[in-house]
Amino acid sequence: MRSFAGRDILSLKDFERNEFFHVFEIADQLEPIARERRNTDLLAAKTMVTAFYQPSTRTRLAHEAAMHRLGGHVTGFSDAKMTRAGDFYQESIKDTVHMLEYYGDVLVMRHFQQGAPHEAARWASIPVINAGDGWGEHPTQVLTDLYTVQKETGSVDGKTFVCIGDHRMRTMHSIGYALSQFDAEMVILAPEDMSPTAEFLAELDEKGTSWRIVEHINDVIEDADVIYMEPVVQPDYTQSRQEKQDEYGFTPENYRITKEVMKKAKGDSIVLHSLPRMDELLPEVDQLKHARYWQEAYNGVVMRMALLALILGTTE
Repeated sequence: MRSFAGRDILSLKDFERNEFFHVFEIADQLEPIARERRNTDLLAAKTMVTAFYQPSTRTRLAHEAAMHRLGGHVTGFSDAKMTRAGDFYQESIKDTVHMLEYYGDVLVMRHFQQGAPHEAARWASIPVINAGDGWGEHPTQVLTDLYTVQKETGSVDGKTFVCIGDHRMRTMHSIGYALSQFDAEMVILAPEDMSPTAEFLAELDEKGTSWRIVEHINDVIEDADVIYMEPVVQPDYTQSRQEKQDEYGFTPENYRITKEVMKKAKGDSIVLHSLPRMDELLPEVDQLKHARYWQEAYNGVVMRMALLALILGTTE
């Protein structure tokens, strides 16, 4: 297995099966630190730099919380408009990264341009973590999601993942690539204008991901082991920021999870959602035994702890 020390985390396309399980193992080892709400000195000599050109709540704060839990330091920006990188000069990624690499030991980047973290990694002398790039990928989120499935159900193998929502989304891309390394099925449920591209489906075929497309949640709810959700009412992820309009669409019934829908689900199935949510996942589902999105959010800190410890070479 390849070493994680000094490694960029840009995509799950090249993640191997044993690497998933190794990251899960390290997450298990570090999880008590988060559960007991304590800090250690594992990364006391390290600094993480965040470069978020798009808004973020969970991803940015989970990385920052993870670094603090491991005793490390955090610097960076959460809004490029408050920096000279995002103002009049529109500084290039190359120039920005050449500056930021002197300020810390690992760079976590979210960007509205697909491929921006890959570009950053070309120029950075420190490891780069992709925290979401446009419609590209979101590897740390999907590592979190699969870790949650492993913890909550005992295995990723043998599971049917019903993936509901906008399949242009970076999480949908990453989970499609990741499931190629498991004995699992990806069931795609999306509005026509948010369907996966032919190119992406061809990639899934090439990688060996098992997939099929359905038209309504009722067609597949009884088969689902994992209900994996994203909204179909989405901002444009190729923009740095998009404010909510006065009027916006509502989620059609066939892409919504409700208490009534879940009556038809397997008793041991789980619902995941990276959040934030709109009307595709009603609050009434929160009280059901299937809801695991709050545990998913907690695991987001644990997973980032594992990745940071591995990348910065303090854990093998």
